[in-house]
Amino acid sequence: MLRTQLNDTLKSAMLSKDSRVVSTVRLILAALKDRDIAARSRAVMDGISDDEILQMLQSMIKQRRESISLYEQGGRLELAQQEQDEIAIIERFLPQQLSEAEMTDAVSAIIAELGAGGIKDMGRVMATLKERHAGTMDFTKASALTKKLLGG
Repeated sequence: MLRTQLNDTLKSAMLSKDSRVVSTVRLILAALKDRDIAARSRAVMDGISDDEILQMLQSMIKQRRESISLYEQGGRLELAQQEQDEIAIIERFLPQQLSEAEMTDAVSAIIAELGAGGIKDMGRVMATLKERHAGTMDFTKASALTKKLLGG
């Protein structure tokens, strides 16, 4: 489904001559192709799943946020704005993100469900979060929240 959406967006952006969207979607499709090729070594011939695509998009956003902070420190505001524009385009393909309160509820529920009692259980909690909330949660924030709730 996401593949179709990406290709349709690329086609419509090319027709409307929206160069920023065209270049960003091409970057996404190139990264997707790389992941599909890497997945073949794991005997996944149909390409990566939508959940893995969502994780890839999340990591692309994370990379751009890091670039923005570096560009702003270096006084390159035009490049920071370009990265921000790319984030907005990438976010079109992600489901609605959980709010802070919803994220807290989800982390608390999984901690209770798994019976996690300390920081040693953080890996299990994070794995379950990634399995259930791929694409809908910022896992950097979730990790910090999980650590706090587990008493770390």
